[in-house]
Amino acid sequence: MNLTVTTDYLDALSYEIRGAAMDVYNFFGPGLLESIYEKAMIEELKLREIKVESQVPVAVKYKGIPICSDYRLDLLVDDNIILELKSVDELSSIHYKQLRTYLKLMNKPLGWLINFNEDDFAHGMMKVPNRFYHQ
Repeated sequence: MNLTVTTDYLDALSYEIRGAAMDVYNFFGPGLLESIYEKAMIEELKLREIKVESQVPVAVKYKGIPICSDYRLDLLVDDNIILELKSVDELSSIHYKQLRTYLKLMNKPLGWLINFNEDDFAHGMMKVPNRFYHQ
């Protein structure tokens, strides 16, 4: 993206992402596979006319040398926000570390970790800023 990414822009996009996730959760509830929630999130974001890409390759470089492209992030929203979707009993530190690493490798300003397998869905969404982000 060539435009400067502002906090207001990220906040507005995050609002839409949270709304889309709530709609998907309210429709299905907990207990399905992550892949179902991912497909539903794609459709919900498209209904909201928000650009979304799925299973985006994450290039891993060592000192500028590409060494791996086996990793894939779940969703990239408007080329700025990474969504890592889960359907697990409980989020663990490895889930946060994975998202933080993707944010750093992809140089994206913000990520959301969303666990659809929560009885109280408000506890299943975590905003994760990229402290290494540079425009």
